[in-house]
Amino acid sequence: MSDPTPPPSSRELEAEVLRTRADLAAAIDELTTRVSPGYQASRIARETKQAVADAGAMAARPFGNKNGPAQDPRRARNAKALIGATLVVALGSVVVVTAVLRRARG
Repeated sequence: MSDPTPPPSSRELEAEVLRTRADLAAAIDELTTRVSPGYQASRIARETKQAVADAGAMAARPFGNKNGPAQDPRRARNAKALIGATLVVALGSVVVVTAVLRRARG
């Protein structure tokens, strides 16, 4: 039969409590940063700039530009969504301008 493991000493317990507190504090700090409005705004701005660059690269691809979104499907999806939204806005603008010009003519 093996000898039972002795219970941890008070110093060992204190050290474990301190480690656990430090880990918990680090996790809370990270969560606080992730949900802060400033962090979210900077993340959205960064992803939008990347989507614009990727959309430009995707649009230039037929003209011989081989650069495009990395193999990250999320970046490709964002670029395609941006291209689609741009096309919808452009088409909507054309429809509105056409309707306004027709009404102005009589």
